[in-house]
Amino acid sequence: MSVKVKEYRGTYYSRKDLEEGRVMAFKDRPEARYAWATGVAMGRFLAELKQGRIVGRKCRVCGRVLVPPRMFCEMCFRPTDEWVYVSDTGTVLTYSVSYLGPAAERLKEPIIIAVIQLDGASPGIGILHKLGEVKPEEVKVGMRVKAVWKPPEEREGAITDILYFRPVEEG
Repeated sequence: MSVKVKEYRGTYYSRKDLEEGRVMAFKDRPEARYAWATGVAMGRFLAELKQGRIVGRKCRVCGRVLVPPRMFCEMCFRPTDEWVYVSDTGTVLTYSVSYLGPAAERLKEPIIIAVIQLDGASPGIGILHKLGEVKPEEVKVGMRVKAVWKPPEEREGAITDILYFRPVEEG
């Protein structure tokens, strides 16, 4: 049975009531300081990116290699067992061409975002990242790509330590 509320209890007030001081208000500019813990898996993943390496976690029961790493295998419902390095090359699983930037601004040149299955990671497991050095009409599902890294002295332990993935020729 659903109940429809026709009127909420309490005293209604307007913005004008607030502006004219009929309602008590308090203004403050808090200096909120916080720290955010990445956790064991993501902390190690980001630290390895700073060193120019990509790491995942392996589940001994199902054999999956999870990238980005997770401390728990959602297929086996158990903790993962070991750290495994994977390649910075991979295959485009899917992609999207966007004329909107990160702040929803219009772009003259599109960005291409792809899910990339890294070599050494399990099938269907991918990371989301930008593609570069390729035109939108040239991108294909199944295309082989390689990471383009920031110079070591500019890395900070973030996913952006990989600037983008570029196409590579096989053979």
